[in-house]
Amino acid sequence: MTVPVVLESRPAGVPPGTAAADLVATDLDGLRAVVDRAAPADVDRALRAARPTLTDFAALLSPAAGDRLEELARRAADITLRRFGRTIHLFAPLYLSNECVSVCTYCGFSAGNQIARRTLSVDEVVAEARALTARGFRHVLLVAGEHARIVSKDYLVECVQALAPEVPSLSVEVQVWDTATYGRLVEAGCDGLVVYQETYDRGLYAGVHVKGKKRNFDWRLAAPDRGAEAGMRRLGVGALLGLHPDWRSEALALAAHARALVRRWWRCEVSVSLPRLRPAAGDVTPAHPVDDRSFVQLLCALRVLLPDLGLVLSTREAPELRDALLGLGVTHLSAGSSTEPGGYAAPDGAEPQFEVADTRDPAEVAAVVRAAGFDPVWKDWQRAPADV
Repeated sequence: MTVPVVLESRPAGVPPGTAAADLVATDLDGLRAVVDRAAPADVDRALRAARPTLTDFAALLSPAAGDRLEELARRAADITLRRFGRTIHLFAPLYLSNECVSVCTYCGFSAGNQIARRTLSVDEVVAEARALTARGFRHVLLVAGEHARIVSKDYLVECVQALAPEVPSLSVEVQVWDTATYGRLVEAGCDGLVVYQETYDRGLYAGVHVKGKKRNFDWRLAAPDRGAEAGMRRLGVGALLGLHPDWRSEALALAAHARALVRRWWRCEVSVSLPRLRPAAGDVTPAHPVDDRSFVQLLCALRVLLPDLGLVLSTREAPELRDALLGLGVTHLSAGSSTEPGGYAAPDGAEPQFEVADTRDPAEVAAVVRAAGFDPVWKDWQRAPADV
């Protein structure tokens, strides 16, 4: 039996009045039962709903809705066009470090893997960012493994301070921190926080997070709330598809979390990413692959439930699928991604986090976006001089 880890410096459970608390209070089992019993009439009602509920979302995840995927896709495309116009935002991840003290069964950076490790100096981080801005990017996501000593609070703040004058929009996807640390990052020039819960199933979460501070499920679950409280303008969440044997259960929890964030932190831009598990060091392979048809059903159902939600599609997905999904709900695309620290300006053999499926360069991706009748957006935000 796995004994849950409770860290004395962190409160047990999630704080009241947060999106995390709203999710915990949601009857996910009841919603999962709706999926199984949904009939065509339930799908009709969900597709017509002016303000869809989580019950409607459950119906759109059902096998009955899967039989009407083209209709669901048209509904999602119509909503996306009305809410976002013909725009696709482009961004790139910048990997600061693959050092990690956590042992996670799905990650190439896991502490137990014998891989080449590297942490960039601040000067090297600036060089990476300049390589990305030279390719057109103005929104950069800083990513790192979990190593609180090497990838420390001070190091992250220093990286953000160095990049803020050159990169208009900076987000972080790193070890989760307290509100005060997120406040320091905001003050340094960071405006976005991305936290993937990986899986919303507590039992599975304990099983795949073998060692390290990441084992604390509730502390991670409430991280977006702490980021919003600290002043983050963008909040991103996601689940790693392929970990859980039932993708629909995972989708219900993810949607409920995103919906709660939208309601609690209505001043923030909330986005969801649907990463599918990719091969990585440590013989990582998805135990429960999610097929393309199910993936598209989930993406379109999310768009119907939350019309203003940002939907992110990464280079984990193959070019053909990424191109086909333009206009069906996707609003943000990564492009030309390297998951290796130093992979843009000075590759040095450090282990990447996972294998990239779409290896096209940013200019090629932008050309495909234009050819599909959309405008690639490189920049949609500029912080005022006093904010830097």
